[in-house]
Amino acid sequence: MKLPRDLSARKLIKILSRFGYEPSRQTGSHVRVTRPGPPRHSVTVPMKSPIRVGTLERILKKVADNLGVSIEDILAD
Repeated sequence: MKLPRDLSARKLIKILSRFGYEPSRQTGSHVRVTRPGPPRHSVTVPMKSPIRVGTLERILKKVADNLGVSIEDILAD
C-alpha cells in the first residue's frame, strides 16, 4: 500500500484516536499520544504538515504492531 503524502499531524492524531490513542503531552513541536493499557503504548507525532513519509511509516508500523492490525486497517476510513 502506498502511504499518503499529504497527511498532517492533526489528521494522524484523529485517525489514531479511533484506536484509543489520546494526546498525553506536548513538548515543543511534538505531541505524545498514548493508548491506555493493557498494554499501554505511546508514540510521538511531530506537528508538521505534511508528515514525512518515512516518519509516518515508522509511526504507523509501531501502532499496527501494538494493535495486531495492518497499516491498511489503520488508514481505512
